[in-house]
Amino acid sequence: MPGRYRDDSPTAFKLARREVLVGGLVIGGIAALATLPAIAAAASWSAESAARFMEISSLLVPHRLNAEVGKRMGAAMSALNPSLALQIDGLLSIAREKNARVVEDFFADVPDGPLKETALSIISAWYLGVVTDAPDAEVFAYEYALMFQPTRDVMTIPSYAISGPNGWAVEAPPLSNMPEF
Repeated sequence: MPGRYRDDSPTAFKLARREVLVGGLVIGGIAALATLPAIAAAASWSAESAARFMEISSLLVPHRLNAEVGKRMGAAMSALNPSLALQIDGLLSIAREKNARVVEDFFADVPDGPLKETALSIISAWYLGVVTDAPDAEVFAYEYALMFQPTRDVMTIPSYAISGPNGWAVEAPPLSNMPEF
């Protein structure tokens, strides 16, 4: 190279490593700020809150429910509805007054309004596997969604792994005995 400055690379288009690093940090920081509400909602959802959510869920939905899915689902519902914990306490107090073992024992006594809407949204979330009905809704329970259970032996989950849900590492069973030539 004859000189320090070249004609084919003007200084206006020069990008230093520091500028790339600072730009990446700024973009990463902005992306991280967008996730703070979800992190705060999950952090505020305690083990006790999750236990109460599972207790009311087991009264509202007469099926075996996955506790881990319930914990995530309850945290998401509390992020959308800040008064969810109070509404769950209200539903539980009505159920305890009636010594309820199943939903039919106390659901008729739940007053119309926020309590009934919360109860119906919990039931809906367990059956559908999502908290909201939006097109971009986060799926919490595909294979554990109660709507999937009656058809799980005949319906293939949309996936590249036909061998089963989350079966990425499992070899697919052969379709039939292939003849050898």
